[in-house]
Amino acid sequence: MIAIIDYNVGNVGSIENILKRIGSDVVVTSELSVLREAEKLILPGVGSFDYGMKNLQELGIIDVLKEKVLNLGTPLLGICLGMQLLTEGSEEGTLPGLGFFKAHTKKFPSHWSGQKLNIPHMGWNYVHATNGAQLFKNSSEDKRFYFVHSYFVECVDKSDIIGTTEYGDCFTSAIGRDRIFGVQFHPEKSHKYGMNLLKNFAEMV
Repeated sequence: MIAIIDYNVGNVGSIENILKRIGSDVVVTSELSVLREAEKLILPGVGSFDYGMKNLQELGIIDVLKEKVLNLGTPLLGICLGMQLLTEGSEEGTLPGLGFFKAHTKKFPSHWSGQKLNIPHMGWNYVHATNGAQLFKNSSEDKRFYFVHSYFVECVDKSDIIGTTEYGDCFTSAIGRDRIFGVQFHPEKSHKYGMNLLKNFAEMV
């Protein structure tokens, strides 16, 4: 069973629908007892960093996440804000993140590598996956995903980077280590590419 964590930061219905289409047993929940029984976890999210962390804390989900992911090795996928919450913190707020990755969330500059950026970065863009990245297996070379974000993740350990995207300069659009993953884009809005990614996650053993 895959549990999509519901902590009041965005619509989770589209993620649930795609997972059901590919035959996954899925539930949307904030119930700690259900999260503890889940075989895989998805942490979605849109909105501000501090609001997301505050909601996770108030619902008691942070301790469950750390137990499941760090101690029991339960696969976790963070999406958009959910990926940013896996880092140690963000320029957007003051609260510490989950700290699953030695990384920090930074705001896009107005100009980068001589190019003026429209913020948020919004629309379709390519993701260049690293060799052997489990999330992107069985996908074509021209992987395109839908983005909507003003902040991006900067990793201390570059080996945690499993996908990059060009927007002014090259930024990290997917991270992964062990069984913990994060994607800055929205697979649930990315048609066949997103469906393939979610299928890969659902089928991990």
